[in-house]
Amino acid sequence: MMRSGNPALSDETFSSSGYQDKPWWDGFDLADESTTMSIEGTAEKTGILLVITVLTALFTAFSMPESTLLMALGYLGGFITAMVVIFSRSTNPVLICLYAAFEGMALGGMTWYFESIPGLEGIGIVAALLTFGILGVMLTIYRMGLIHWDENTRIAITSAVVGILVIYIVSIIGSFAGFSLPFMEPGPWGIAFSLFVVGIASFCLAADFDFIERGVLSGSPKELEWRAAFGLMVTLIWLYVEILRLLAIIAASK
Repeated sequence: MMRSGNPALSDETFSSSGYQDKPWWDGFDLADESTTMSIEGTAEKTGILLVITVLTALFTAFSMPESTLLMALGYLGGFITAMVVIFSRSTNPVLICLYAAFEGMALGGMTWYFESIPGLEGIGIVAALLTFGILGVMLTIYRMGLIHWDENTRIAITSAVVGILVIYIVSIIGSFAGFSLPFMEPGPWGIAFSLFVVGIASFCLAADFDFIERGVLSGSPKELEWRAAFGLMVTLIWLYVEILRLLAIIAASK
């Protein structure tokens, strides 16, 4: 079950049942803080993943259109590595860093294509600033205790995420079948839907914070910091992409 609304952070993420065969589990000691998960350690690993993503994104963007193959590799590689990490419950830092690199390639190419549209120059920087701004605001709101994450909230956010995913899938099918959804096009409906998705993604950040804090409080092994950082990156990347799309839709609707 996705307690946080994030498919990368499920109820089993911090459960011991799936890690008993891992070598590091034998050296895990609840009484030793050096072997247990911490907020600081998770933040450091998230920072590493963000640096990798930004660097590969910049490299891809500044070498476009010649690096179109890199962008395609990023989309495919990012999806495959994400699925491997999620379903294998991997905590392998190399695999998770590879995911960040692939996503950087995809985001760099995507941002370049948006920036190449007249009137959208600089949209990538604006989207990045808004993403980090929302991250800071949601973290502050969460730390102040203004968001109460309970079962009803979880059900509502998870249902919204599933609904958004269904709309994404139908939209992709429509692009091949020759029809489009008004939610995905420029105009009032497109802006409203994109704002809704940005809002849900922002709430997912708060849910991720809560989920990670629960992992820390339960004394989870330090190796799971990588998995927690991966889950947070999934939400941040989704948020950036949707903000990028929202800005493009607003510009096209003028």
